[in-house]
Amino acid sequence: MATFNERHTVLTIAIVLVFLVITAKLFSVQIINKEYRITAENNALKYETRYPARGVILDRNGKLIVSNSTTYDIMVTPANVSPFDTVALCRIFGMDTASVKERFAEYRRFRKKIGFQSLVFKKQVPNEQYNIFCEQEYLFPGFSVITRSKRIYPINAGGNLLGYISEVDADFLKKNPEYKSGDYVGKTGIERAYEPLLRGEKGYNIYLRDAHNRIKERFHDGEYDKVAIQGTDLTTTIDADVQAYGEQLMAGKVGSIVAIEPSSGDILAMVSSPGINVDMLADINNHYKEIVSDPYKPMFNRAVMSPQPPGSVFKLVNGLIGLQEGVLVPQTLYPCHRGFSVGNLHVGCHSHSSPLNLYESIMTSCNAYFCYVFRSILDNPKYESVQEGFEKWKQYTESFGFGLKLGSDIPSEQPGTMPTVERYDKLHGKGRWKSLSIISLSIGQGEIGCTPLHIANFAATIANRGYYYIPHLQKDTEATPIDRKFKERHYTMVDTSYFEEVIKGMAMAVTGGTGRVAQIPGIEVCGKTGTAQNPHGDDHSVFICFAPRENPKIAVVAYVENGGFGATYAAPIASLVVEKYLRREISPDRKYLEDRMLGANLMNKVKIKK
Repeated sequence: MATFNERHTVLTIAIVLVFLVITAKLFSVQIINKEYRITAENNALKYETRYPARGVILDRNGKLIVSNSTTYDIMVTPANVSPFDTVALCRIFGMDTASVKERFAEYRRFRKKIGFQSLVFKKQVPNEQYNIFCEQEYLFPGFSVITRSKRIYPINAGGNLLGYISEVDADFLKKNPEYKSGDYVGKTGIERAYEPLLRGEKGYNIYLRDAHNRIKERFHDGEYDKVAIQGTDLTTTIDADVQAYGEQLMAGKVGSIVAIEPSSGDILAMVSSPGINVDMLADINNHYKEIVSDPYKPMFNRAVMSPQPPGSVFKLVNGLIGLQEGVLVPQTLYPCHRGFSVGNLHVGCHSHSSPLNLYESIMTSCNAYFCYVFRSILDNPKYESVQEGFEKWKQYTESFGFGLKLGSDIPSEQPGTMPTVERYDKLHGKGRWKSLSIISLSIGQGEIGCTPLHIANFAATIANRGYYYIPHLQKDTEATPIDRKFKERHYTMVDTSYFEEVIKGMAMAVTGGTGRVAQIPGIEVCGKTGTAQNPHGDDHSVFICFAPRENPKIAVVAYVENGGFGATYAAPIASLVVEKYLRREISPDRKYLEDRMLGANLMNKVKIKK
């Protein structure tokens, strides 16, 4: 048992140690770390926020597509305001006196809550008004200026894709406490996807103020001021010229274009039409109501948010699965007598030669051929039931990315829709449906819904002979490297050797089949037309292609809603985009085609909800 002296010694040592720790802490706080002194003196300090310029956005060739211009916010500290000439202030900013008086009445009502805070009086004042105010600022005590930046768009293209920024609201602040009232944040598109990179870091200036809250001087001559750090510039994969050209081609039409570089997954262009004019995007606060009330939904990015039936381009998927499953070889012949008929079931087709092999069926886009192929996949004797064959078919389609989110860096990307056994059991009765019950899947109809991004990715997969990179918008650079997932190859369940067979048919489709209009002199284009049935009006026009055939540089889908046959609008548009990218100009003998597409207006065909 410890003696009294021993206990006394331990207690003394403990007291000494506690005293030393407290002394060291006080020395650190009072002598070494002056930041604590600043905090203690906060009641005598005024922090003036310094907002950073947002990072600029460039296209793949270094061309500016989003930049900044300087603008100004007029601030007011109501507690410091003395009587001033209201008419003179209103004359500077183009305001009416009634609104200003109403504003100050509100300040008086909430004076206790406001205290000595500075509030935004007028946002984004242009240079002309700012210069006049600076000359007369002495007439308006309590008013001041904060420099801000505003987005500008050197090229009128990519409004939906680029997205917009706006001031944070109360709901956003609850979920994102690192932001403060008055901050701006990317709301949609690239601005939203790369907000952490683009936004930069705020700074501040610290001023001393007296007992009457009047600014006296810089605190410690600015020693503790923090410089605002500009946001990081972002280089995108977009080719601005091709993006702008695609939007011109889609003017007067509803739908989208997606172009991908197969060898990297870089998205070269992503057009959603109708889109947003960048002038409206730059002044989103004044145009937001107009944009969201537009029945054509220009803010809706159809390229990633609008699952639609892929139509006949999906026949290539079934052809590849049939080759892999061994139920089909390129020389397999099937008949077509203006369609496929079994009992009372009939799937129509246009007139062409019969019977056909795989190449010819792709060239002529024969419906009957792929009905036979689809049945042979699901009714394959190696599976115990049609349901088991269907599950295997579904695994194949998902390996191409259909029915799944691809994982791109595009906000609001949708997975599309792919039917399930459970859905068909509910629709037809468990175990009571057969391959003929779902035969519409053979030609890309029925319960399949694919976004244009899915279909463009499929075109890139064929171009790569069996694999794809996740499509993305950020260009891989030394300064801003992309996520590793965008560099990984995603192989399908179909052996790479089979892709050459469908590519042969796609080349024939362009040289002498349904896609002849997509021919480009001197460039071998491989393509496939699609006409997607639409129960709400005219059919949708679809076309996928890639070029050149060897070492492909670009894969494209054009999806024109209510455009009719694939060869009518989608094929010419997609091929013009290919030529624009590869040659930078359209050849003279295809100018007539360009003029026809630029002049076409299909808006009267589109049924919209008023």
